[in-house]
Amino acid sequence: MLMKIAAAAASVLIATSVFAADKVNVAKFYELKDGSTVYVFKDGKMAMENKAGQVVSMKEGHAMETKDGQKIMMKGNEVWRLDDALNHDRRGN
Repeated sequence: MLMKIAAAAASVLIATSVFAADKVNVAKFYELKDGSTVYVFKDGKMAMENKAGQVVSMKEGHAMETKDGQKIMMKGNEVWRLDDALNHDRRGN
């Protein structure tokens, strides 16, 4: 029983450290014309935050326009990654 608890604690610790690393994996971000922000992670996948600061889902391949008129296509839908990166300090992790 003690081994099971130790294994569970170790797996939680490993998972938490992986999520914490995503905060530094944001390579760049784009502000869109509608006030939203698209974050691009170092692996090229993206996630979106609306103008109210909430992480929102976006279909892969969706075309978006930045404030400066540049067109970009959504790649991935890393909602959980962005939520963790933006709210990491609030959760006490």
